[in-house]
Amino acid sequence: MRVTLSDDARRYLGAFDEETGASATDCLVYDDRIVVLVGAGEMGKAIGPGGKTVQRLERKLGRTVELVEDADTPEAFVASALAPATVRHVTISDQNDRVAYVEVADGDRGVAIGKRGQNIETARRLARRHYDIDDIQLT
Repeated sequence: MRVTLSDDARRYLGAFDEETGASATDCLVYDDRIVVLVGAGEMGKAIGPGGKTVQRLERKLGRTVELVEDADTPEAFVASALAPATVRHVTISDQNDRVAYVEVADGDRGVAIGKRGQNIETARRLARRHYDIDDIQLT
C-alpha cells in the first residue's frame, strides 16, 4: 500500500534519518508529538544507547517522538503499534469491514488505549494506512 506523506512528515522523516541512521517508512504528525514507523529490526538503532539518540532528536525537533516498529504481518503490526501493552493475540476479521480484534493483558488495557485514547487511535491510523484495517477493537 502506498502512503502519502505531508511536507511536515517528510521533513521529520529526514531529520529522523539524519539523527538516527535508522530507516523509517511513515510519520504521523500531531500537535504535541510525532509518531515514526521504524523499519523492522531497527528499533535499537533508532532509540540509541540509553535512549540518547531519540532524546537528541526530540530536542532537535522540539516535540515528543514516539516510535513504532514495522512488521511483516498485519497481526504483528497491530501488536507492535499497541506496544508497550502486552498483546496476547490478534485476529483479523474480514466480514463487513476489516477489523483487528486484540486480546490485551488485563493490566495493560489502559496502556493500549492511552491518554485520551491517543495510543489506540495512532494504532488505528497506522493499521489503516499500511494494512487496510478499518478498526482495532480490544477484547
